[in-house]
Amino acid sequence: MPGTRYLIPVCEAMNIDKLLDIVVAVRKMLGQILEETYYHGDAFIIERAGLPMAAVISIERYRQWQKNREDFLAMIDEVQSRSRDVLTHELESAVNETASKTSA
Repeated sequence: MPGTRYLIPVCEAMNIDKLLDIVVAVRKMLGQILEETYYHGDAFIIERAGLPMAAVISIERYRQWQKNREDFLAMIDEVQSRSRDVLTHELESAVNETASKTSA
């Protein structure tokens, strides 16, 4: 998997001229960032005062994450619908039994 790179961090305490310089630099880099993200699968983290706040990822990776999330939520719905009529203590017993088998 391609690496993740960090963009220029923006510090809250910097003056407006410095901030404008950074904004101009980021705007100039945006085309390159988008191309590297789209064509090479690179990812970029945007920080503010050293705190990661956002990520730029390829649309392919984003769609895969969306699909994985939807699949996971569908599995949860299926488990809930299957166990709707099962008593809580029966369900807990089944979970504990399976857990003890897998840890042995």
